[in-house]
Amino acid sequence: MSTMKTKKELSPEKREELLGILKARFEKNMNRHESIEWSELQARLEVTTKKHWSLSEMERTGGEPDVVGYDNKTGEYFFYDCSAESPEGRRNVCYDREGLESRKEHKPENNATDMAADMGIELLTEEQYRDLQRLGNFDTKTSSWVKTPDEIRKLGGALFCDRRYGHVFLYHNGAGSYYGARGWRGLILV
Repeated sequence: MSTMKTKKELSPEKREELLGILKARFEKNMNRHESIEWSELQARLEVTTKKHWSLSEMERTGGEPDVVGYDNKTGEYFFYDCSAESPEGRRNVCYDREGLESRKEHKPENNATDMAADMGIELLTEEQYRDLQRLGNFDTKTSSWVKTPDEIRKLGGALFCDRRYGHVFLYHNGAGSYYGARGWRGLILV
C-alpha cells in the first residue's frame, strides 16, 4: 500500500492535476450545475483539502466526479459519480460485508459499503440516484447498488438501480449477489 494512500493525502502536484480534471469536467457539463460558478467552487476546494483524496479515489476508480448541487445552509457542494456507466473500478462487488461473508464460495474481492467507507464517500440513495438521472442518461448498460434501508437489509436484501427503456428502475437482490455489470455510485460533500 502506498504512503499516499495510507495518509489519504495528495501531493501538491496531484491536487493540481485533480483540480484541472474537475475544472475541465465542470466546464464540459454545465447542465449539471448551471447556477454554480467555478471560481466559488474552486475557492471551496482550496480550503477543503482533506476531501481531495476522496475525490481522487472517485476519479481513480472511474467515477468521473462532478458537482451536481449546492447546499445554501452549509455552503457545501455535492459531488456525485457522473460516469456514463457504473464506475468500472467498483463493479463486481456485493452490497456489504455481511453479504460478502454470507457467500459460501465464489466470493468477490470487495463490497460496496466497505469500499465507500474506505474512500471517504457515501453510496447514493435511491432519491439521489434519481436526481442524478435527471441530469442525463446513466447506467444504460450497467446498474448501481444504492443505499438500502435497514428494514430491507435486515431481511437479506439490497437495492440497485439502472436506466432502461427511458425509465429509471429500482430492483432488489440478495446482498451477497454480484455481477460484472453492477457497481455502485457515490457522493461526497465538499
